[in-house]
Amino acid sequence: MSNSSTSEQQAYRAAAQTCEALKTWLLEHAYPRWWEHGADRTHGGFYERLDVDGTGLLEPRRARVNPRQVYSYSRALALGWSGPAPQAVEHGLDYFLKHYRRADRLFCGLVEPDGSIVSERAVLYDQAFALLAFGAAYATLGDATHRDMAYELHDVLRTLLAHQIAGFEESTPRILPLISNSHMHLLEASLAWSELDADPRWQKLAKELVELALTCFIDPTTGFLLEFFDRQWHPAQGLEGRVVEPGHQYEWACLLLRWAKRNPQAASAARATEAACKLVALAEAHGVDRTRGVVVNKMLTDKIVCDPQARLWPQTERIKAACSMAELTGDARYWSVADEAARALWKYLETPVPGLWYDKMTVEGTFIDEPAPASTFYHIVCAIEEMSGALARTGASA
Repeated sequence: MSNSSTSEQQAYRAAAQTCEALKTWLLEHAYPRWWEHGADRTHGGFYERLDVDGTGLLEPRRARVNPRQVYSYSRALALGWSGPAPQAVEHGLDYFLKHYRRADRLFCGLVEPDGSIVSERAVLYDQAFALLAFGAAYATLGDATHRDMAYELHDVLRTLLAHQIAGFEESTPRILPLISNSHMHLLEASLAWSELDADPRWQKLAKELVELALTCFIDPTTGFLLEFFDRQWHPAQGLEGRVVEPGHQYEWACLLLRWAKRNPQAASAARATEAACKLVALAEAHGVDRTRGVVVNKMLTDKIVCDPQARLWPQTERIKAACSMAELTGDARYWSVADEAARALWKYLETPVPGLWYDKMTVEGTFIDEPAPASTFYHIVCAIEEMSGALARTGASA
């Protein structure tokens, strides 16, 4: 990194060293663990959770779990895993398609390990991860069937769940509140497909979701991105309408920056970039417990923390946002933030059985000893991949 100060070089090197440790853990422990012990060889698919001793638990499986595992293993080869990643992708997707798909082509929410349905309800959040999984499978296996499935699901969403003003309903029949988080993951899926496929439906969907975020989700007074909304896309009444999740501030920031980078000539590109930078600044200023060095779960728009516990996934989103900001601004202090967040993540990974993780840190800084949720793997993989890629791109351009 030529023409950089000693402190800037140190920040970059520290982040690179921590990232390398995380990547080693991922390749040597996590990928093998969740394939050898997290894949259900009897019923198919992946377990919802692995117990503290590393064994799979026979319990109902949420619709998001197998699509997230499909995505996680779709990134394995690029990250350097020598295991059977395509087989893992097929294993998770086959189970998902067999047991979750409804007659209307949406996907239900919860099944028993044997595939019997626990909850028939189809929610937008789960459809977003189905789209992401189809993209992951298409990129990994090269089967055009998965692209066609994505087209079909996109069109079904437009038909069955389109909201009369903008965005989508959460479910059919309609329910309240409307939720920004499900739309965030739909934006994530549309961006992933935009990078795989030139069909204009993906660019159109991504643009609509960015506009919805800029006009409705982000509070113009505070700059925070809100979680819950009424039928007219106004913040929900009472406490619900004031909830802010710092992890989602980081996660939305990354997606807005990703969209703006891909669409620099778009009318909303500058607004999206400005909003993303403010989301990161607000999360850093008010959503991080400096004593523990972790992102807290929830706060309110008045900046008062209402849930000071710290789950694992917000730490991964802080990593991603810091790396995005480092690339955008060239400011090395963001590498320090990325390194701090990555070191915080590492604490969650120091379990007795390598390749598992703790999900929740208490206010005291201790961890709750409980089974590791499979759904978290996707967050970890995304963070390590983003950090590794950003470091490589920055180093190459220095």
